[in-house]
Amino acid sequence: MNDIAKIAQKAFFQPKESLKSVDSSKSNLSIGVPKEVAFQERRVPLTPFSVALLLEYGYDVLIETGAGTASNFLDQHYSEQGARICYSKADVFQCDIVVKIGGPTLEEVGLMKNKLCLLSSQQPSLMDIKVLNELIRKQITALSFEYLEDEGGHLTIVRAMSEIVGATSVLIAAEYLSNVFEGKGLMLGGVTGVPPTEMVILGAGTVGEYAARAAIALGAQVKVFDSSIYRLRRLQNNVGSRVFTSVIQPMVLNKAVKSCDVVIGAIRATNGRSPCLISENTVSNMKPNSVLIDISIDQGGCFETSEVTTHDKPIFRKYDVIHYCVPNVASRVARTATYALTNILTPLLLQIGEHGGINSMIWSDKGIRNAIYLYQGMLTNKDMGEFFGLPVKDLNLIIVANQ
Repeated sequence: MNDIAKIAQKAFFQPKESLKSVDSSKSNLSIGVPKEVAFQERRVPLTPFSVALLLEYGYDVLIETGAGTASNFLDQHYSEQGARICYSKADVFQCDIVVKIGGPTLEEVGLMKNKLCLLSSQQPSLMDIKVLNELIRKQITALSFEYLEDEGGHLTIVRAMSEIVGATSVLIAAEYLSNVFEGKGLMLGGVTGVPPTEMVILGAGTVGEYAARAAIALGAQVKVFDSSIYRLRRLQNNVGSRVFTSVIQPMVLNKAVKSCDVVIGAIRATNGRSPCLISENTVSNMKPNSVLIDISIDQGGCFETSEVTTHDKPIFRKYDVIHYCVPNVASRVARTATYALTNILTPLLLQIGEHGGINSMIWSDKGIRNAIYLYQGMLTNKDMGEFFGLPVKDLNLIIVANQ
């Protein structure tokens, strides 16, 4: 056999390239981002760059006009990355997946197509029974950010927002201590030869920890109170020995509050109202122009003198003490909060596409399963069931039955 024949024979037995069908499960999903209608909500769940990444993976992304304006993301920023800008809210709610920050309104649910997947914030105590019934009627699969867990079992979005709120609360305190806002005229922290600002933080959770970090970095003297030795020890280990920690003893706490310059209330209740720790009498005996920041105001507040305020009118004075009681502090720094949200939501949306939809992903991801409160119109969240007195079905059994 000559050389040419040998080469031809060898080429015949070499592996040949063949065409393979492309999995289209990732490319047939549409994602809608409506403009938020919730009061004082300035965040948006996706940034233009996250939209570009989703489009690269084959998704179709629809953004309602003006959805990102409050976070300084303009329509042109999204359109330049390939998103479709919609001038009709109804078009956005016809997508396969709708991602928003605030819980849906009755009007928004009315615009939703049947059996879509909804990703949003949704606390049981803030939900309207009419909205829930309409979601059930439309067989919506809904996920709540408050219950979404990461690989370590932590509430990932709750923690991210708590970190932002904790650090921001210290910056707010610094503003209202200054002369610009008719405060004491103090610089938060201290300089050589000048005693440091005294700050009391109620709660040793994530908000309390990041508030303590920021305050100590600025040079303040920080005291943290909590009812849990475990949380106090964890905070002490994470922040360092420069923070004073104590369990909540009324006499010690009241003495610290009366002598300090700033109090940050970050006590959270698992269910229901947050505990009221500081009485009106204690507030009345605080130093003039001291600052109270009530992060727990969305759960009723932890100061007896607290009243809900807004970002437009954030403070009021009582007993010559400045009260800052604005819910949703994260919206005060909406762009930073948006980046934190999109870092969590974009990988989640990519995973949903890789699994061919939310239904397949629920089976393989415990963190997602924990966040589902409606599965194809069936209520699966125990807290919501108890709050509204409705029957609840076990999501694990539903999924097994559908396999």
